[in-house]
Amino acid sequence: MIRPAAFDYNPETAITNKMQQPGQAVHPGQAQALSEFEQFTQALRSEGITVCVVDDTPVPAKPDAIFPNNWVSFHFDGTVALYPMLAPNRRPERREDILEQVVREGRFHVSRTVDLSHREAEGKFLEGTGSLVLDRAHRVAYASLSPRTDLDVLGEFAQLLDYELVTFEARDGAGQPVYHTNVVMAIGTRFAVVCGESIAHPQHREAVFNKLRAAGHDLVDISLRQMQEFAGNLLELDSAGGRVIALSTTGWRSLGSAQRRILESHADLVPVSIPTIERIGGGGVRCMLAELHLPKRL
Repeated sequence: MIRPAAFDYNPETAITNKMQQPGQAVHPGQAQALSEFEQFTQALRSEGITVCVVDDTPVPAKPDAIFPNNWVSFHFDGTVALYPMLAPNRRPERREDILEQVVREGRFHVSRTVDLSHREAEGKFLEGTGSLVLDRAHRVAYASLSPRTDLDVLGEFAQLLDYELVTFEARDGAGQPVYHTNVVMAIGTRFAVVCGESIAHPQHREAVFNKLRAAGHDLVDISLRQMQEFAGNLLELDSAGGRVIALSTTGWRSLGSAQRRILESHADLVPVSIPTIERIGGGGVRCMLAELHLPKRL
């Protein structure tokens, strides 16, 4: 997780992220976002989850640095993947010193780095586990095509990391492409949350549902309204006491009792309050977490 230094509304990303809402003052969100960040990290640690926190650097200002999952992902085989991002003012978020700190503190082994960021020069983007929702156990990558999720780069990712692709188009209530797949859906060990209503083509919707069911996932189908309230932007984590599901209180409150019961049958729910981050940043709990799957050094 990245502790923010200059959290703010980002007009460069707002063009494609309709969940962002500008604040009413200069730098309206930094203090609130920092408070929400600290409460979130404390909530995770109190559940027995190991959290590696790296401080953002104030210069250059990086209003979205709090969302590291868009530029890096870590994999069981020792691969670190780096990704091309659409907004130029987000690209400085990719920092070698962050990777060095993560590897050092976690005593991880890195066998290779797959760097796709060169695709930015071609105007083609793939924003990490925002663009990709990974079923790591079954090596299936789900992706909603959008200005931030390019089919060519998806193909390169799939080839280099040996994933099967399931692609589709998802649209919000205004008919616009949903900016990231991890708003549309989330996949845990034995469950999946999906906004079927957002998937534009019925045959693609059925294909996504069938693929998830075939992998043994219990499905929680959320509505467009629930998607807008970040009910699909959640992440299953391993803790000292078992699995937990981190989600925002906004998303948790939007879920119905039957939907909550399905999730609670698989893991303990840990709702955290991040309204400023959701409103001004347009991202949620899952976006703030770059989960660490790297092997430990021997």
